[in-house]
Amino acid sequence: MRGKAGDGGKMISISLCMIVKNEEAVLARCLDSVAGLADEIVIVDTGSTDRTREIAAGYTDRIYDFQWIHDFSAARNYAFSLATCDYIYSADADEVLDEENRERFRLLKENLLPEVEIVQMKYGNQLQYNTVYNYDEEYRPKLFKRLRQFTWIEPIHETVRLQPVIYDSDVVITHMPVQGHGGRDLANFERQVQEGRRLSRHLHNMYARELLTVGEPEHLERARACFEDSVEDPERGGEELMEAFCVLSRASRVQGDALGFFKYAMKAMAAGGCSELCVELGLFYEQERQDPAEAAMWYYNAAYETEPILILESGRTQALEGLIRCMRQTGQEEQAAEYERQLEESVDEV
Repeated sequence: MRGKAGDGGKMISISLCMIVKNEEAVLARCLDSVAGLADEIVIVDTGSTDRTREIAAGYTDRIYDFQWIHDFSAARNYAFSLATCDYIYSADADEVLDEENRERFRLLKENLLPEVEIVQMKYGNQLQYNTVYNYDEEYRPKLFKRLRQFTWIEPIHETVRLQPVIYDSDVVITHMPVQGHGGRDLANFERQVQEGRRLSRHLHNMYARELLTVGEPEHLERARACFEDSVEDPERGGEELMEAFCVLSRASRVQGDALGFFKYAMKAMAAGGCSELCVELGLFYEQERQDPAEAAMWYYNAAYETEPILILESGRTQALEGLIRCMRQTGQEEQAAEYERQLEESVDEV
């Protein structure tokens, strides 16, 4: 159920809740950008060894320690438990609100209807930093009502409303990391698998995205057993199987295992294929077989005949760059120029 902001009467109060670790490079920038919007600031430190706590102390005295247990949800739940205001704003240290969106946030705070339980904000600037997310701007839940009131609905056969009231705001949060978190996240995924945890559908998808985005050969090697188990798991759905085929094909290719590569690539093609696998086949023929003509066919399929399932760029930038390379290797300069034009157009559209 989605609501609309309007004249909410009494202005809401907001607790800013953050979990941090070694964020001295960006924490002040984040806190300065939300100054005056939050009625209290709660910062939970999970083991900083730099000046993070010192910087935080310049903004709030509500700084708490939380022993890191490799569980972001546990840390965030602890931070939320310390909040006392009407609503909780969850921020990461590498987020920034510019002046235009500070004003949008201020107006939101002044006018939010009390029945709204979750406010979504647009999370922007993703593609510039090679994150696992496929869109440069997407809605994310960021402002949460601290205490939820259950309400009966329907004039007859009454029932309790279970779905939260969500408002999609026009506030845009700019994501400005100073370093990637891929290595940290992959290490955490590996720990979860080593401890015997069966990855949920969401985490299975995110692990595959991380591996295809920033995974090094050693990460792919360590992930093989997990995704081989997925292939044999009758409870994994079709999307999860395709994710596993993508990871296993990439792992096999970079490790020089041609038999394994074709085993999983062909399974994926039999299931309908995807841009990621076509790019892998293009790279195989281009790099391993020095066959640019065959590689170009697969890059073409990645760009025009299939759809991405994990990495949007596989069906756009990666495929077109592969086509440009292959056209140049085969002396087809006019066609290479055409693909370069399409690549420039696709970049401009982002």
